[in-house]
Amino acid sequence: MTLDTLLLFSLPASGKSEMRRYMASLSPHQCQQDFGMGPTLQLDDYPYVHLMHRIDDELQARGGNYAFYQGPTRPFLDSWTWAALIELLNEDYANLRQGAHTEVASAAQHLFDRLDAARVRAGMLEVLGDLPHKLRKAMAEALEAECRQELDALNRQNALGTEGKTIVIEAARGGPNGSAFPLIPPHGYATAFQHLSLEILERSSLMYIWVEPAQSRAKNIERGKPNGQGSILHHSVPMEVMLGQYGCDDMAYLLESSDRPGTIRVERIVDAGDRFVSKVFNIPAARFDNRRDLTTFVREPQEAWSLGDVAAIQDGLRETFQAFGR
Repeated sequence: MTLDTLLLFSLPASGKSEMRRYMASLSPHQCQQDFGMGPTLQLDDYPYVHLMHRIDDELQARGGNYAFYQGPTRPFLDSWTWAALIELLNEDYANLRQGAHTEVASAAQHLFDRLDAARVRAGMLEVLGDLPHKLRKAMAEALEAECRQELDALNRQNALGTEGKTIVIEAARGGPNGSAFPLIPPHGYATAFQHLSLEILERSSLMYIWVEPAQSRAKNIERGKPNGQGSILHHSVPMEVMLGQYGCDDMAYLLESSDRPGTIRVERIVDAGDRFVSKVFNIPAARFDNRRDLTTFVREPQEAWSLGDVAAIQDGLRETFQAFGR
């Protein structure tokens, strides 16, 4: 049976995007034979993080206040934006499974509406719906090309179909440096699991790419390139955010406190028709140990990958997927 959905969760610069690129390089035979998965379809919340920065840039350029961030290199104005990002991933996942094609006159205006709707689903207020018409129109025109690129990429992927494929969902979450556990919402993976759709929870396994927070910070600096903020491989998270939002994460705590070894326990209140009931999900989970850095080489052109590096990442993946019984 092909692995349906893989949550690729871990700290920034831990190797998630490199792992996604490596998985995408595998043939269908390699995917199935080595790991019991299909060719990958990939979702990531980072494009929304970047586009929210771009919206703030355009607001500031026109004399407005930031809508999402405290500043261009600072954290979110409202930390519940982490939950809104999960709501956006839920929507992308549902559209992917349904093969949805979104046709709109303005991809930027469509994104503005989606961001506000996701905030509302996360219990927040809209921030773009009440902008003056002329301001919103000018911002949309400035951002249309970037937003259209992202929407076109989603539409192309949705058209591929999910039969026999594995959907990979990337996200990074954490908490302030030195935090005690459990982390206080909306920080950490525990909160993300409370907002993931029930469909995702029912269909997912989880691979945590394990690096220490200090390694995450060092690799975050090393991978950054000028004008690389729109790139999943070469953006750099500001240090205030690294320490205040990703100084630690709660994955080890969640694994250790689960009632079933090798799983993350997620308890949710769900609608049972005439009443609400508690439902428990035990998500199969395993660590890919990347503390000795098995993934950075993937940033290079594929023809430059050494046989030794490929063998090492393959061995690490086999060990991880064996924990899923594959």
